[in-house]
Amino acid sequence: MTELVSVIIPAYNGAETIEETLLSVRHQTHRALDIIVVDDGSTDGTLDIVRRQAREDSRIRLIRKANGGVATARNHGIERAAAELIAPVDADDLWHPTKIEKQLAALRRGGERVALVYTWFAVIDEHSRVIDATNNSLDEGNVLRRMCMGNLVGNGSSPLMRRQAVIDAGGYDPGLRAQNAQGCEDLKLYFAISRNHHFAVVKEHLTGYRWTPRNMSSDGMRMLRSYDLVMEPFGALHPEFGWEFHYGRGFFIEWLFQRALRYDAFASAAGLAGALYRHDRPWALRALARGCFAVGRKKLPRKRGLELTPAGTAIFGPTFLESADSAALTGFMPSLARDRTAMYQIEPKRMS
Repeated sequence: MTELVSVIIPAYNGAETIEETLLSVRHQTHRALDIIVVDDGSTDGTLDIVRRQAREDSRIRLIRKANGGVATARNHGIERAAAELIAPVDADDLWHPTKIEKQLAALRRGGERVALVYTWFAVIDEHSRVIDATNNSLDEGNVLRRMCMGNLVGNGSSPLMRRQAVIDAGGYDPGLRAQNAQGCEDLKLYFAISRNHHFAVVKEHLTGYRWTPRNMSSDGMRMLRSYDLVMEPFGALHPEFGWEFHYGRGFFIEWLFQRALRYDAFASAAGLAGALYRHDRPWALRALARGCFAVGRKKLPRKRGLELTPAGTAIFGPTFLESADSAALTGFMPSLARDRTAMYQIEPKRMS
């Protein structure tokens, strides 16, 4: 029997990217998909794009609601899901064609104890180019201790989850938005699931996680506030993991700090540096040194045809994700400018 998977896509003014996202979902090798787009009160061309895609693919359902934030949109989609397996994807992220197929295989291998399967992810820019593919967590099984050290899954578009486990964990928390602290709704859900279930991982970069200066995770101080509101209650529940929580907060602040530097958000970077100094002074000094090095890399010339990002990380090439073989790149998104109806092709390419 082929497992049905409900794909939940929350969308708010996502006209620039949602077509590309939908194409990456539609062309999954696992075809039994219930694709739910939850429009969260968009005022741009998002609805027209989704309706056009739905005419081409009967698996797509469009649900409209008043604007209430990403958590309410995801929860609304989960309530309407036809399947017992849930795979969320944000309206600006991308999937490799084999993502769901390989996650289902990992779920079957793990058995009933596994409630969440995540994949490695590559960070992509506004042009869908890979700017980082260093995410390579191997943690699976009982990951509660590891979750105390931060978001093991990494983003909201990577996991495949059992619907009942999501419901039992309370779903995505809409209360963070009311406190002007959006950003860590997915972390809170994953942590809650990890307290009662096992995780599994597909050790391939099958999720494209988009970073731009405009997306929600670019507001560093709000993200830190969101992290603290999420993790402090869990810290009280698990005092035995005090060191792990300390490490996780420091790592998260430095990640936000380095991201702020990448986009020249120096006011935010200064605030985050101060927060890290108050959290752990030696760590803050090391982070400042690493940050100065990253800023200095901006002045480096291009080498061997690889474009340098502001932080000095090589871009591997347009619309490529790193494959399971770390020595190769797999092209998974044909240029929409050339052919918006093309099927995805998997063409391994060697890195320069």
